[in-house]
Amino acid sequence: MALIVQKFGGTSVGSLERIEAVAELIIKTQQQGHQVVVVVSAMSGETNRLFNLAKHLDESPSARELDVLLSSGEQVSVALLAMAIIKRGHSAVSLLADQISIRTDNMFGRARVEHIDTRRLKQELEHNRIAIIAGFQGRDSEGNITTLGRGGTDTTAVEIAGVLQADECQIYTDVDGVYTADPRVVSGARRLNHINFSEMLELASLGAKVLHLRSVEAAGRYQIPLRVLSSFNPDNGTLISYKEEGMSDSPVTGIAANKDIVFYQFTASEASVLSQFLLALAKLKIDVDMLSQWSRQAAILGYAFTVQSNDHLAVLALLQSEPFAHKINDVVFELHQAKVSLVGLGIKSHPEILANALTVLAEQDIYPKLMSTAEIKATILVSEAQLHCAVNQLHVTFLP
Repeated sequence: MALIVQKFGGTSVGSLERIEAVAELIIKTQQQGHQVVVVVSAMSGETNRLFNLAKHLDESPSARELDVLLSSGEQVSVALLAMAIIKRGHSAVSLLADQISIRTDNMFGRARVEHIDTRRLKQELEHNRIAIIAGFQGRDSEGNITTLGRGGTDTTAVEIAGVLQADECQIYTDVDGVYTADPRVVSGARRLNHINFSEMLELASLGAKVLHLRSVEAAGRYQIPLRVLSSFNPDNGTLISYKEEGMSDSPVTGIAANKDIVFYQFTASEASVLSQFLLALAKLKIDVDMLSQWSRQAAILGYAFTVQSNDHLAVLALLQSEPFAHKINDVVFELHQAKVSLVGLGIKSHPEILANALTVLAEQDIYPKLMSTAEIKATILVSEAQLHCAVNQLHVTFLP
């Protein structure tokens, strides 16, 4: 008998018919002899509906009150799912965050889980009841409702699986696993049966949306195997674990793409300017990627880097403020850029991969502005207009 935590996203519980189907799936898991804990999102579209209500009332609503409002969506879905299970003659109970003491920090809208009290959950398991938990939310030390932000229900599920030392955390969504590339971009993308945690972390950090980065980080911290499945067509899905058996022989496991990138470059005559600039960006919580440095001429240093487009105006304002306005020259930026990353455990031991990638792209008249390599990834920067072609050509080359 295994202890399994199952997470169902908004699409999976998007209607009463879908909730009925999910109830059957959960009951089937229990009938196979497993203990089951379930974490549920709000019904599809509900969180956006609540957010729009708040924005119509106040363009800049109170962060605390917004979290109170947004958290109500999950209360509906957990109750309906518990009802559907009970109707079928099985024992279930819906639980909100404060009922199982999901303690978070006080960062409204993007809170982080600090502690979960397992006593209530273990009590329900001992009585063979299926606990249906509201995802995406918690309580801070003062009892305020908090929400965990994007991917919050995934994070809730993994954190609960971790503290319960579950055998597996199953993430049910509207896709049937992790693919070698985004199937909406690459028609030949294939579902992976197994992927290593390190590779999944890279894919998640680089824009793969099947799992949020924070949930993969939590799973790695607890060393809880993750499995991504479709609630519409459940099968084996993709297993994410530290084990390497069954892994592909190819040095490249997947390709991730991330749009909405801004490319920056500037020059400076003082080497200390870069460290000052990076510290200023850190204070603004702005992440810099693909940082490179070169010597343009004697005593003139050049720098290039990328940021997410939603940080563009803040970066530009910083460059135009003191002390940087008089220390930095030749500022150039380009909007609508994209990062394409090859990810795989074998990349470090195959230095020819980047060379081959550049050759393939050059044949399509694509010449990256920046390149970077790390232990299990190689990343290039292209324009958004070139993204579709770049990803497809690289997929044909490395994942035929």
